[in-house]
Amino acid sequence: MVGQQAQPQIVQVVQQATPSGQRWIPMAGDETVGLLDHLRLQEPSRSQMQDEAAAVLGCCIPPTTLQGQTTGLIVGYVQSGKTMSFTTVAALARDNGYRLVIVISGTTNNLFRQSADRLQRDLRIGPDRDKGWLVFRSPIAPARLAPAINSALSRWTVATAPGLRPQTVLITVMKNGSHLDRLLALLSMLRLAGVPTIVIDDEADQAGLNTLVGRGKQSATYSRLLQLRRLLPQHSYLQYTATPQGPLLINILDVLSPEWAEVLTPGPDYAGGREFFLQNPRLVRTIPRADIPTQAHPLVEPPESLLEAMQFFFVGVAAGLMTGHGRGNRTMMVHPSQETMRHGQYVQWVRNILATWMRILSLPSGDPDRQTLISEFVAAHGDLSLTAQDIPPFSDLEPYLRDGLAQTMIEEVNAAAGPTPAIDWHSTYPFILVGGEVLSRGYTVEGLTVTYMPRGGGVGNADTIQQRARFFGYKRDYLGYCRVYLELAMQTAYRDLVEHEEHIREELFKYGDKSNGATLKDWRRAIILSMVLRPTRANILDINYTHGMLQDQWYQTRSPLDPDDVIQNNRDSVQRLIDMLTFGPDAGDPRREIVQIHQVASGVPLRVVYDELLSQVRLTQPGESAELTRLLVHVERFLRDYPDENSTVYLMSGGRTRQRGVREGKILNLFQGRNPLSGTLIYPGDRLIRAPEGLTVQVHTLKLTDGDSGNVLAENVPVLAVWVPSPMARPVLVQDH
Repeated sequence: MVGQQAQPQIVQVVQQATPSGQRWIPMAGDETVGLLDHLRLQEPSRSQMQDEAAAVLGCCIPPTTLQGQTTGLIVGYVQSGKTMSFTTVAALARDNGYRLVIVISGTTNNLFRQSADRLQRDLRIGPDRDKGWLVFRSPIAPARLAPAINSALSRWTVATAPGLRPQTVLITVMKNGSHLDRLLALLSMLRLAGVPTIVIDDEADQAGLNTLVGRGKQSATYSRLLQLRRLLPQHSYLQYTATPQGPLLINILDVLSPEWAEVLTPGPDYAGGREFFLQNPRLVRTIPRADIPTQAHPLVEPPESLLEAMQFFFVGVAAGLMTGHGRGNRTMMVHPSQETMRHGQYVQWVRNILATWMRILSLPSGDPDRQTLISEFVAAHGDLSLTAQDIPPFSDLEPYLRDGLAQTMIEEVNAAAGPTPAIDWHSTYPFILVGGEVLSRGYTVEGLTVTYMPRGGGVGNADTIQQRARFFGYKRDYLGYCRVYLELAMQTAYRDLVEHEEHIREELFKYGDKSNGATLKDWRRAIILSMVLRPTRANILDINYTHGMLQDQWYQTRSPLDPDDVIQNNRDSVQRLIDMLTFGPDAGDPRREIVQIHQVASGVPLRVVYDELLSQVRLTQPGESAELTRLLVHVERFLRDYPDENSTVYLMSGGRTRQRGVREGKILNLFQGRNPLSGTLIYPGDRLIRAPEGLTVQVHTLKLTDGDSGNVLAENVPVLAVWVPSPMARPVLVQDH
């Protein structure tokens, strides 16, 4: 037989033209099409999954390039299908000639097995199909595996028999020191020059970032990831996460700081923060303060809110048994804090409640205890009927209640109790899981309908709180049966995190279109975040951030002594806006001095002021650009909701030059005060020169002098003061790089 050069089988063009910012155009072949067939995704979800995987891979180092590396951030929602996305990227990588795919996933054995098993299952890796993948997983035996992997990698460069394709090596490894050490030992034995490689870091914000950066050192896992990257001459490092705060706020000089980002779109059945906390608030219930244990006030008996949550759950179980004949799963999750009360206590309470209710439901129908319990289930059913339109009448469900209780399996999912149990979801229909942090990041809970979380927000890290939302996911079909029990502060946090999350996604979308040549390194580090929350753990950040809000107050340029080209840019920006507007004298006492008479333009579209002036101004002095960025975010977000809003612009002193002293680079006092200081008012002072409603911009033209010597430092310097009314207020975190 005549040999042929090894190459991928190309069957379908994903993109017809190179999208802006992508390095190349991936093509979908047998592996990708087979995966999507296996996943049984319906349109438009199928095309969306394929297109987004192609967008990710198209930003990677092309497989034909011999050297180079890049770091990309891929952001989805919590429980939205990120694993499916990177599985599709892996399949597409094989179709396009990548020889090595490394997936780093899971910090515990349970999470690693969950991810690795799903990856192999979805890629249909098994005895019943062609051996397109050469698969290895933790723990790795370097000396034994290296010869086989070297042989597989070399087959991509030699002729193969007709119909045969070289194998892609797939290595899945736990994000753990000893497991990574074995991977490093293996890679050091491989001939990797010219081997195009994809590295997928699942939950990239967890464990791998440098927790010793503040001390000028490298943490263990971070150090190993750097070694990994040094061993791969040609690779693309893909950071998958739903909580990108850490990767976005680490130093942009860090090797793990992403250069580009892609934002994943969830399928139509996904329900996240918006669906739970904004669109369907009836799904969220309050755990009273008295029902939440503390160190000082531990609980001695199960709280009423826990009983109520379990009644909601079992009515839903009964409905599922009746209408769905127990297909799939129904699960309740109890997620207390280990620091305030042992999980075992909640497990015991749940078991006792279950046993008590089963006993009571076995009593004759006329028994008072049974009638009381049934009335409580009826109340839960009535509440569920307001959100679950398909729930059967209670009289039809009642016979299924006891069966539902009897079938329920209670599991303590807690690392402190030993190895985290692997739930056999096929063993029964209803589960109640009780646990702590193990039930947070990455843990998949099948058919979760009721969540009971008697805990606070801890230190208030936004990413940690988001990751606890295991109640998010693809549950549109049974969303009405869901209930989430939280304390009030946690409810507020999740509502606030909806805007926080959407703002980050909107910012990253801008860097999906890279036609202007900008990269994520150019992104201004500014995100909307509640003042009571922190973005991420402090030990991975070596650049401080400021966190504040403009609300019924003035923003002003305080340090305007910038380089000449920057000052000229600001002059030009001011002049362009002035040329667009029509000004007239402002109203006031005729006895005002000439410098107290201003020119005003009213009804100016806020969009014009933002586009032509505020977004064009440049400031370079320490802290100034951060404060300007905070102002810009306030205005941007307001314009998103109110695009037709107007504003007011004042030319202070009609554009005449005012003199202001400067000390240590800062203006001593920008605003002229009241005239006179007492007695009959002639001029109220600059701070009161603003419109009664909306944003007001004051444009000051200044001669800046030394506050001590009086020497002239700069002339014709434009300085802005901007009144931000309370409707525009947003808590904005800014990190000034």
